[in-house]
Amino acid sequence: MKKILILSALILGLNFVSHAQSLLSKVGTAAAASTGFDAASLASGIIGKLTPALSLTPAQKPTVTTIVKDFLVQKATIMATQKTDPAAYQSKFGKLFSGLKSKLGTALTVAQLAKFTSLKPATPSASNVLSQLFY
Repeated sequence: MKKILILSALILGLNFVSHAQSLLSKVGTAAAASTGFDAASLASGIIGKLTPALSLTPAQKPTVTTIVKDFLVQKATIMATQKTDPAAYQSKFGKLFSGLKSKLGTALTVAQLAKFTSLKPATPSASNVLSQLFY
């Protein structure tokens, strides 16, 4: 009986986590649509630049793509505050970027992570897709 209860709790927990991730994805997609921020195409462009710059291996590429796409979806959810409350946006963005670097640290080598940091553009630029990661 105890095993059945534990198994049921585990299944319910996994189901809850699955729905929570789905909900977060939908919120990010809705936020992206309202701001004109397309995380999927931006992620594709960013990976197109990062792959040769960091010499990503075929094993690293899907992991880095997922990390970047998740970051962009989360960024889309806070972009509305960029104009209304710049200080709050900077604070939230700083935490998001810190999380991005932390997650990339698990997928990239130390040298690749250092190279990633050096790719930061001097100023935000619409012509440089990497600006979306750093600003």
